[in-house]
Amino acid sequence: QVQLVESGGGSVLPGNSLRLSCAASGLTFSSHTMGWFRQAPGKEREFVSTITWSHGRTMYSESVKGRFTISRLNANNTLSLQMNSLKPEDTAVYYCAAAKAFYYPRPTGEEVSYNYWGQGTQVTVSS
Repeated sequence: QVQLVESGGGSVLPGNSLRLSCAASGLTFSSHTMGWFRQAPGKEREFVSTITWSHGRTMYSESVKGRFTISRLNANNTLSLQMNSLKPEDTAVYYCAAAKAFYYPRPTGEEVSYNYWGQGTQVTVSS
């Protein structure tokens, strides 16, 4: 059974940083393209970033490009998202997601590409 467990969320001031982690189990982590999505109150879930199983290719949404960095540590089955220069509009529940094994050697931000989801972690950016 695949499990994705996010951690690291919290409340911060604008301009501060947070680092999210996603612990994966029940899958061969190195074989899966992984992604981060977020859902703000009253809005649909949206793509944030992805990193592929093949060559660790990355892609970011325009709203976070240059501020967020996605990474993976296959030896520890862990996905991370370093979030710098946080803005109030980054406030959302952040979800970790995994695609099927060996699918999407190229980055994809399409939500339907991801089959497994975590429960989410809340990030609040407010003064």
